[in-house]
Amino acid sequence: MMRQRSVLARHPGPAHRQITQLKLLTTILPAAAITLYELLRDGFFGDILPGPYSYLLTAVIAVALTWVFSEFIFGIVERLEAHALARSREVAALSAMMEERERLSRELHDGLAQLVAYLLVRIDTVTGLVNAGRRADAVAELERLRDVTDDLYADVRESISGLRTRVTERGLLPAVRDYIDEFEERHGITVDLHADGLPSHLSPLAEFQLFRIMQEALSNVRKHAATNSAWVSFTCRDQGVLVMVVGDYGQGFDLGDMMGPRGKRYGLSTMRERTATAGGAFRVESRPGAGTRITVELSVQSTIEGRDNLASTIAR
Repeated sequence: MMRQRSVLARHPGPAHRQITQLKLLTTILPAAAITLYELLRDGFFGDILPGPYSYLLTAVIAVALTWVFSEFIFGIVERLEAHALARSREVAALSAMMEERERLSRELHDGLAQLVAYLLVRIDTVTGLVNAGRRADAVAELERLRDVTDDLYADVRESISGLRTRVTERGLLPAVRDYIDEFEERHGITVDLHADGLPSHLSPLAEFQLFRIMQEALSNVRKHAATNSAWVSFTCRDQGVLVMVVGDYGQGFDLGDMMGPRGKRYGLSTMRERTATAGGAFRVESRPGAGTRITVELSVQSTIEGRDNLASTIAR
């Protein structure tokens, strides 16, 4: 802590200079105002006006000066608050990015290692088929391997794209629109977006996690739904609850099957963890032949309070 303070002292920023100004003004100006009040009341105005009038005029001038002083001080405080909020957004965004890198590292270590091991086994199978003269079977196996590697490539691209800073730089809605455009172009799946109820003052962490949940849900549509259309909607209820829904009319699945290893394959536990990190509630609705709905409910007020608490911590 002492080292941080010494570094700040050597490299003062705008906020540090404004705090210094605030300290000087609140220390010097009240004493100067009291001195000026006494001089005007008993000196200058006392010589040219009767006693009550000199007191009244001096009081009016004191009130006016106090108002000017308070406006100046509150202006500094508002600028400091704006600076703290901007810093809080940067820190929250950086924190979310670091957590995401750690999560991606674990996912790549576990999932990618298993896929590579699977590919090696299947390549050995192809080698055996070729050596046995079963060319048609070898070609069919290679086609299956191509499908697996295509899925692997798409998964890695989507995971890495989640680390880009477009959410924190541009906001959630522009990032969602960009991603949906890319998703439609790359995979040929139409995604309808309804975002009229999306508030503009979510915390960076909430925006980041909502984006990644949407991304994971659309990835499931691509891999498992067997459909060419989906939708993403954002609505805000009267109670201040933001609801994000990612749905499709695809083949669906039995929710009972998701309690086992298959559920991990669908990334449901990861989406649930992301929702919990943002302080929300997560729900999955699906049945065979009836499509799937991923719903995330998040209190808008809780994200604002989290942002403001972080801002006050940084300001201190």
